Amino acid sequence: MSASFDPIEESRRQWIAHGWEQEADGMSLVISVMRIHQLFLARVDQVLRPLSLTFSRYEVLALLQFSRRGSLPMNKITKRLQVHATSTTNSVDRLERAGLARRTPHPGDGRTTLVVITEAGRELVATATRALNAAVFADPGLPAASARELLDRLSELRTALEGPVAEG
Repeated sequence: MSASFDPIEESRRQWIAHGWEQEADGMSLVISVMRIHQLFLARVDQVLRPLSLTFSRYEVLALLQFSRRGSLPMNKITKRLQVHATSTTNSVDRLERAGLARRTPHPGDGRTTLVVITEAGRELVATATRALNAAVFADPGLPAASARELLDRLSELRTALEGPVAEG
């Protein structure tokens, strides 16, 4: 494939040629964001794989690390990470098997399970965060001013797509 060939721009051109001019920019936006997601995920996976972490497990550990007590209810993890409960359960299962987190009954609510980060989990998330900061987050591919502008636009887009979000 030629370095100057842009498959997304070609798709846009085809959309217009087939009479979908009004939808062409929207299609290009969706496909571009999905491709950027793939590219970022590949960069993150390259950093986390040697640490035996996936991004979803890293997110759970980071969330626990940032919490005041180093623990959160399962349902709060699910809400904060905006994932399906099954994804949270799978991540916590694997973190627990690796000795990075543990489940414990909530002291004030017998129906709730807390997930608690272990010392090994704290050490690993600190290592992973340093590695991600150096290899991915410090240089996401845009100058700082452009990144800030894009973040503002993406925030608008998320708000429009999510609608009102109630914090529970």
